[in-house]
Order: sequence, then C-alpha cells, then structure tokens
Amino acid sequence: MPDPGRKPTVSDLEILREFALCSDPFMHATELAEAVDLSRQGVHNRLEQLQEEGYLDSKMTAGTRNWWLTDEGRNYVSEES
Repeated sequence: MPDPGRKPTVSDLEILREFALCSDPFMHATELAEAVDLSRQGVHNRLEQLQEEGYLDSKMTAGTRNWWLTDEGRNYVSEES
C-alpha cells in the first residue's frame, strides 16, 4: 500500500514537464524528487528509464549525475501538452 502522503503514480509526462519548466539547463534527482513528491531512488529509476527511451540524457560531474531533456524529450512534452 503506498504512503498516503505520496502520489501513487507520477507519469513520464509529469517528470519531463518538470525538466521543460526548469530555468536551469539540468536537474538533479533530489530536486526532481521534491518537485514530483517521489523518493529519490524512485526518481532515479524513472530517470534511467527515460534516458533509455531517449527523452533524457545525463552526465556525472563532481560525483553528481546531472540530467537534461533531449530534443526527443522536448518534442514529447510539446506534443503531449
């Protein structure tokens, strides 16, 4: 049973929209977890899935993974919004 304080599901579109609305060129899993109200580990798993699907890309810098929308991710958000 999910924690009653958390959303039971967060769609891929909701996650990708957070990237599209972010004023920075990238996001960290921790800030995204706070924005969509999921655990950091849950967000990390979803980000990896979205990267495999081509909607996000990432790079490890200074021990932190930075994530950003790809052109395909921007197109998906644009088409679905």
